[in-house]
Amino acid sequence: MKTNVCYLGDCLEVMKGIEDKSIDMILTSPPYDNLRDYKGYTFNFEGIAKEIYRVLKDGGVCVWIVGDATIKGSETGTSFKQALYFKEIGFNLHDTMIWQKPNPIPRSHPRYEQGFEYMFVLSKGVPKSVKLIREPSKNAGKLIVRKIQKTSDGLLTQTQNICKDTKVKTNVWLQAPENIGLHPAMFPEKLAEDHILSWSNEGDTVLDPMAGSGTTLKMAKKNNRKFIGIEISEEYCEIIKERTGCEIIREQLETVEEENPIEKEVIVKKTTTDICECGGKIKTLSSGERCCEWCMKDYN
Repeated sequence: MKTNVCYLGDCLEVMKGIEDKSIDMILTSPPYDNLRDYKGYTFNFEGIAKEIYRVLKDGGVCVWIVGDATIKGSETGTSFKQALYFKEIGFNLHDTMIWQKPNPIPRSHPRYEQGFEYMFVLSKGVPKSVKLIREPSKNAGKLIVRKIQKTSDGLLTQTQNICKDTKVKTNVWLQAPENIGLHPAMFPEKLAEDHILSWSNEGDTVLDPMAGSGTTLKMAKKNNRKFIGIEISEEYCEIIKERTGCEIIREQLETVEEENPIEKEVIVKKTTTDICECGGKIKTLSSGERCCEWCMKDYN
């Protein structure tokens, strides 16, 4: 498939055109639960997850950034369910990372302010590229003495080491959200860049199947990676084009011709499925009532 472009279309359909095991890294953030208005399009999580696994190379990494809504007084737990499903289809949960957001907007609710999202680092086997980011050590150059209990009788031994200048960052990354109004849920450029540098090499192909405003694509280009973006919103594709300068390739939408009393026109219809907006399947209970199996939204 052509690289350094963004496809306008449904990611589930577009990914079917990508060859097996041809993508080195995937970095994306899905429209989780009911927190994002995504123009009425459905989100088939299980189908997308299987396609992600198929197109990713052995040793490739997918970073899945997601959070949970609170519905009827309870967090949905969608993020955990998605992580477990990824494991079911063959991924390793290489790391559960946290994107910590400073100064979250105060809300009126009986719980602590929501100040983070999950960043699930999923690997297809052992990651082939790991370049962990380091940061300055607080005790750089100092002599560190540690006591270690070695025996059952309580004897202690000591180790002495000179603290190195740098250390590996923790898996909790503090980063303020972007606030430039291009997209309702932009993640920071620095966050995307650090993941791309950690889990891929120059010349690799990075895919974002739900590209939004194109942050992943912009940072892939900046760091000499090839990229493929997929975005269903034409409005956001125009933003991606402005931010990256890439070509937008329009995928064919399903259309039907209907006769209008005023004039004949082609009307684009969205395919309806038994998938909730949170990604869960809509199931029918023994009572005959219909609800989402994940967030329990009522569909009667």
